[in-house]
Amino acid sequence: MKTLTLLRHAKSDWNDRSMRDFDRPLNDRGVRGARAMGAFVAEKQTAFDAVLASPAVRVTETIDQFEQTYGRTLNPDWDRRIYLASSVTLIDVLRGQPDTVAHVMMIGHNPGLEDLIFDLVPDDGSSPLRDVVEEKFPTATLAVMDIDIDHWADLDNGSARLTAITRPRDLDPDLGPTDDD
Repeated sequence: MKTLTLLRHAKSDWNDRSMRDFDRPLNDRGVRGARAMGAFVAEKQTAFDAVLASPAVRVTETIDQFEQTYGRTLNPDWDRRIYLASSVTLIDVLRGQPDTVAHVMMIGHNPGLEDLIFDLVPDDGSSPLRDVVEEKFPTATLAVMDIDIDHWADLDNGSARLTAITRPRDLDPDLGPTDDD
């Protein structure tokens, strides 16, 4: 059995429209959302065997803020392939994990993370949480999947069960959508 936790980067700042997408930092709500998620994961006493992350600024800042309340250092493996990756690419990245790794956390971007959930979790009506993702997978949202495999190389479409979805607004209503979202 393997566990995959996905964390979409927190809300980024769009004030400087001339800035490269890769370089966009978090806005104030993003900082608060990342910290709320870190505190939530710490409260659940969740630990990860490996952390894979996009090197985009909004992801690095999400990790920095998450760690402040998580109380541990994530020590991510920065993987440029995760930046704006498709689900197919993300599955390839995961398939390359050593079998000794039981729990992976991947921190990246939409639409790739959302599509990864759609590909890994069967669309057969058995997962109400998949329906939540179909509605929206907001920034700083955490998704946890159990995968009934022994080897990451065996990861395939339809092989996961979505066990939890936590959005920032589930932890603090002030972190929910606003009129500009």
